[in-house]
Amino acid sequence: MAAFTHFNEQGHAQMVDITEKIDTVRIAIARTSVTVSKEIYEQITNRTVQKGDVLAVAQVAGVMGAKKTAEIIPMCHPLMLKGVDIQFDWQPKDMHYELMITATVKTKGSTGVEMEALTAASVCALTVYDMCKALDKGIVIGPTYLVEKKGGKSGHYRREE
Repeated sequence: MAAFTHFNEQGHAQMVDITEKIDTVRIAIARTSVTVSKEIYEQITNRTVQKGDVLAVAQVAGVMGAKKTAEIIPMCHPLMLKGVDIQFDWQPKDMHYELMITATVKTKGSTGVEMEALTAASVCALTVYDMCKALDKGIVIGPTYLVEKKGGKSGHYRREE
């Protein structure tokens, strides 16, 4: 394994120098979930939540989260993203419903977009919570994880399910 370049000569954290890295197409897919009651599931799917269309707002929030990642994660490089897609999938779970959120982020550049995909999924889930918390504060978020990444020196990674 190559030495990490996250520390400077004095042992302090630094933003990694990616000047010499070659631009390649980078793709990352992250996933999280939001577990809600049947009542919240029905209100979200029927679009009757008083704050508005939860999934539409959460989708926009996820895209914005991906674009703002470098502003909230200290050592992330600001990136020119080429695409962000948020997908939703409902699954019944015991007496609740689980909203699976999948964020796919793409760029062509010299560093990966894993953090942008994870941030997109997380911000999307937090927005669902924010819009529904008046109905039930027991909403559960997570787990949040990287599903897949492609491109760059470290190559292809796919999580074992």
